[in-house]
Amino acid sequence: MPISHAEIVTASGERLINRLCKHWSHKLEVEQNEDHARVNFDEGTCLMQAEGDKLYIAVEALDDRSLDRLEHVVDGHLERMAANEDLDIVWQN
Repeated sequence: MPISHAEIVTASGERLINRLCKHWSHKLEVEQNEDHARVNFDEGTCLMQAEGDKLYIAVEALDDRSLDRLEHVVDGHLERMAANEDLDIVWQN
């Protein structure tokens, strides 16, 4: 299964995780603790962890096409949830 990682500098990591989990919990299986979460999509999984001024994200998918799609989904939702904060999201495979 292909995996991508992103390390995002933000002081709002916990807030972003909370907002994403609340949003996704209406349609997806979400497991969340104080500073980390797991979201299960049909095509794979997104793991998020806030630590200090960083938000760590790992996306694992069934295949490369699904991985690209999940990266795009997570990117778009992160940017919307961050509101006025500019996030530099760079995926590494």
